Amino acid sequence: MPKEYRTVASVSGPLILVDKVESIKYEELVEVELPGEQIRLGKVLEVSGNTALVQLFGTSTGINIYQSKIRFLGKGIELGVSPDLLGRIFDGLGRPIDNGPRIIPEKRLNINGNPINPYARDYPSEFIQTGISTIDGLNTLVRGQKLPIFSGAGLPHSQMAAQIARQSKVLGKEEAFAVVFAAMGITFEEYEFFRQDFQKSGALERSVLFVNLANDPAVERIATPRMALTAAEYLAFEKDMHVLVILTDLTNYCEALREVSAARKEIPGRRGYPGYMYTDLSTIYERAGRIKGKKGSITQIPILTMPEDDKTHPIPDLTGYITEGQIILGRAMHRKGIYPPIDVLPCLSRLRDKGIGEGKTREDHAGWSNQLFAAYARGKESEELAVILGESALSAADKTFLKFALEFERRFVQQGAYEDRAIEETLAIGWELMAALPKAELKRVKEDHIAKYMPAGKELGLRLEA
Repeated sequence: MPKEYRTVASVSGPLILVDKVESIKYEELVEVELPGEQIRLGKVLEVSGNTALVQLFGTSTGINIYQSKIRFLGKGIELGVSPDLLGRIFDGLGRPIDNGPRIIPEKRLNINGNPINPYARDYPSEFIQTGISTIDGLNTLVRGQKLPIFSGAGLPHSQMAAQIARQSKVLGKEEAFAVVFAAMGITFEEYEFFRQDFQKSGALERSVLFVNLANDPAVERIATPRMALTAAEYLAFEKDMHVLVILTDLTNYCEALREVSAARKEIPGRRGYPGYMYTDLSTIYERAGRIKGKKGSITQIPILTMPEDDKTHPIPDLTGYITEGQIILGRAMHRKGIYPPIDVLPCLSRLRDKGIGEGKTREDHAGWSNQLFAAYARGKESEELAVILGESALSAADKTFLKFALEFERRFVQQGAYEDRAIEETLAIGWELMAALPKAELKRVKEDHIAKYMPAGKELGLRLEA
């Protein structure tokens, strides 16, 4: 039986202090019954002796400290799971918001999950095709990886997240694939965009959506990614599905973490964020991966907006330590009208080489990727020189690479929001671009690959755009 108390000592905003409690646990789920028998949920934030601090999932308006009953349920927040999760939309606490019936669960799982024994982890090694050339070709996403997207305010990361959710697939095998999408602190307009996009494209049938709106409680926002990952773990490790988890926006999550930390009067760390934010983020990111003996896998794409486009801000900084690379959206690319506005040079996928090559993508992929990146980097250097010295001061080779960089952005980076490029198409575009470079400059690709894949006698007519 749940333990019931009428010993509310004080109420401050969403926080309730309860006295004379016994055997209460951190993060235990709490029911607060108001005088009119209305029930509100909360969780234990802190226990000190016989006093518990409870945070409500919502407002404390209407709570009478003399008449309200507090029930400690003896368990943490749980999610009821079953295969019926697919195709459904839930709020941040796992309650349906799509006018569909409640889920009849096979079981109920604690949203904090169970730690994975490091020895039981299997190494990520298989390619996931997103249909976006800059990711598939240069910063390849590998099954079981966690690859974040760093964006800035006003950049089209929501549109890109929806595109990845629509287009992602596992190639070459008839295996069940699902997308778990968690949105934290988004506006109703953004929610409607995601909902309509998923429904129109048919992606909703293989997806589970968890949505926490901007006006929902901060403590619910902290639960939302854990709800999503609990659903993903069930689908991956019990139903043998390959699951892509997209989390947007982790910056809103960290702001909620800071808000709760301030309410608990904790000593702040960098920029007011709690000192344990690294540990907290790791409990989210490290739930991605593969387990030996299990067919399923969890791949994560966390999306976060960098305050003031600052990569050294605590949120992207700590995320970079925990994850395996980053995709960075650049404001300069966005101003050029390029979508997706991926800034290629600072991007990185540390597991790229594990997921490409013969039998996964194609034998030429590794050398092709290195050559394309090197040529673009040299082209951007030439662009900077042209700004400082003028184009007339550039050598013939520098002018060639400058034209290459501009054409690379126009043809390779830029693509439609609904353009799903197969990896073969991405590789073909790259070879066509490299055909305009002097053969002596192609030092990172093998001769037999040049002979096999380079379009013969192809004149691209590269030109310097005004």
